[in-house]
Amino acid sequence: MTTSIDARKVLSDNGALGGLLVLVVALSVLAPSFLSTQNLLNVGVQAAVVAVLAFGSTFVIVSGGIDLSVGSVAALSAMVGAWSSTEAGLPGPLALLLGLATGVVAGLVNGALVSYGRLPAFIATLAMLSVARGLTLVVSQGTPLATPDVVSELGSNLTPFLPVPLLVMLVFFGLTAFVLTRTYQGRAMYVIGGNEEAARLSGIDVRKQKLVVYALSGLFAAVAGMLLAGRLASAGPQAAVGYELDAIAAVVIGGASLSGGVGRASGTLIGALVLAVLRNGLNQLQVSPFWQQVVIGVVIALAVLLDTLRRRSSTR
Repeated sequence: MTTSIDARKVLSDNGALGGLLVLVVALSVLAPSFLSTQNLLNVGVQAAVVAVLAFGSTFVIVSGGIDLSVGSVAALSAMVGAWSSTEAGLPGPLALLLGLATGVVAGLVNGALVSYGRLPAFIATLAMLSVARGLTLVVSQGTPLATPDVVSELGSNLTPFLPVPLLVMLVFFGLTAFVLTRTYQGRAMYVIGGNEEAARLSGIDVRKQKLVVYALSGLFAAVAGMLLAGRLASAGPQAAVGYELDAIAAVVIGGASLSGGVGRASGTLIGALVLAVLRNGLNQLQVSPFWQQVVIGVVIALAVLLDTLRRRSSTR
């Protein structure tokens, strides 16, 4: 009896989890091959890039901001890593580190524009979206570049049942949960997102914390870019186009509030899995890619609406 009550409480506290279970059950009936081991591993691999991007976006959204640049920063970071190896002749590990540093620098620029330049986060990160994509095209001259072996290995399997992207996703899930729940920076994110002025009056250095938040978002975007490049064995100038919207959608589906102060790593992971399961299932059912966009948009709207209604009901 206690177990069933606990299960109901978990589902009521996270509507996205219930939605994910319904999706899995429905697709397992409509597409019998959906529950095969290989397909479930494919779902995990497909979710990995968006999930890592979304974990970084969780920090930003919890703190009351938004980051529209993560897709472009992911592409730029991967391209810098590939160019450093193939054109500049740097060793693979050093090229990888340079690519990750590119993401951090882009995040710091976003944070500086928001914190010290006092630009709205929407405008600052929208500008970075354009700048990062443009630099990606400049570096690549519009053509894909081969990735170093250390990046290509990110798209491989450690064992037949343990893809590296899935392992990286789980590691960054644990890191995100730790930062949000066990560190001063994580607690500051919730306070800033809940009431920035109160956070300032309580002694939190809001500008410094926002720099940390956007730097983390840039780092996670760079890791996601490396994962995507590893899967494709190349860094493309148009890689990760539109991924920033998927990342934000995953965070919101997972129960975070765009007003700030609310969000969890587990919810973001579930949100990323919902998107991956939905896309995979629609492909299994041979639904047109054009209609897939419509269906995914409707699901995102319904998920947010249902979560809003649930929160209002619990408040009453």
